[in-house]
Amino acid sequence: MGRAYQNRKLSMAKTSDMKAKVYSRYSREIYVCAKAGIEPAGNLALGVLIDRAKKDQVPAHVIDKALEKAAGGGGEDFAVARYEGYGPGSTMVIVDCLSDNPNRTFGDVRICFNKVKAKIGTQGSVSHMFDHCAIFAFAGDDEDVVLEALMDDDVDVTDIEVSEGTVTVFAPHTEYAKTKSALKAAFPDIDLDVDEVQFVPQTSTVLEGDDIALFEKFLELLNYLDDVQNVFHNADY
Repeated sequence: MGRAYQNRKLSMAKTSDMKAKVYSRYSREIYVCAKAGIEPAGNLALGVLIDRAKKDQVPAHVIDKALEKAAGGGGEDFAVARYEGYGPGSTMVIVDCLSDNPNRTFGDVRICFNKVKAKIGTQGSVSHMFDHCAIFAFAGDDEDVVLEALMDDDVDVTDIEVSEGTVTVFAPHTEYAKTKSALKAAFPDIDLDVDEVQFVPQTSTVLEGDDIALFEKFLELLNYLDDVQNVFHNADY
């Protein structure tokens, strides 16, 4: 497909204040995920989330506290909320949130859109222009060997890219666990630089002039909202 992978998540924090927000987001997400089972061995999604938190340098005590909270039962009632719309320069944007007050969260996200003269849309308004993919990236340069290993395990591979010594594998998000297991079985020493499920845009929108500054302001506004977990977009600038 010739589709270069880019990390569409919000930029990680550069200050202690912003790092605290990142830790808070992970703590909330781990808490919700752990309610389905606090043992990573029996809760694959939790194991993946904890691994990602460690890679993003979330302190162990933050992870442990979230697990202890989930084990105790009760607590906040969080719900997943997804908002879609058009950002500056007619970009397409998906905002994933985890909130204990969906009405408040919708209002906060809508304000971010309005402040940059963008438009929040209805469910499905832009998501059909994204592929929901499991994405794995690791050091390597032989696409054929990776493809053969995945095909031997009947993995439904969407695409494989090789660029500058890195292999990136795309698969349907429903094939996440199967793809990861196949990669680890075929390459026991594999070190995954990227191990995520994300929305990857089918097309890109090139931003120019004032739209670049507006879009950067838009991401910054969303980044300050505690409820926002991820932002996916098709902006290219």
